Amino acid sequence: PSQDFTTVKDIVKNILNDVKQRGDEALKDYTKQFDKIELDNFLIGAEEWQTANNIPEDLKTAIQLSIKNVSAFHAARQQPVQKIKTMPGVVCWRKSVAIDKVGLYIPGGTAPLFSTLIMLGVPATIAGCQEIILCTPPQKNGLVHPAVLYAAQQIGITKIYKIGGAQAIAAMAYGTKTIN
Repeated sequence: PSQDFTTVKDIVKNILNDVKQRGDEALKDYTKQFDKIELDNFLIGAEEWQTANNIPEDLKTAIQLSIKNVSAFHAARQQPVQKIKTMPGVVCWRKSVAIDKVGLYIPGGTAPLFSTLIMLGVPATIAGCQEIILCTPPQKNGLVHPAVLYAAQQIGITKIYKIGGAQAIAAMAYGTKTIN
């Protein structure tokens, strides 16, 4: 509360509006400006997916264990619909319904936060979301960190875009030619 975020809010608002207006061209400009990389294609291709195999075996094991634990937790939270008669003629219930399409943002600036991917992707999968897309910033070499790709593979996420920051959030919220 002691910090003034007015300047940051204005910057983010401008980025959101720019992506809403210019779509993919704005994404390319912001990727060049913030990530210092020029990309023609934001979607991870088959060749890049193969880099997921390059992470150490102990990291693979840790990711698999984490997915197993997070899955167990969220699976246990699923509850059947329970109808409760609160008074004559009034029946109430809670029903969980999956969102058809969900976009996940995974930060990746200074470290690949595959733990965030696990904590967001596993519940979305268990909930039954039909389409899960992921946006994460590229590394300096223009690629997504292999640990993020490995975690995504293990969860079953197949659409990853190399886009970071507020521009990624705008693309998922408003849609672009590439991200729809």
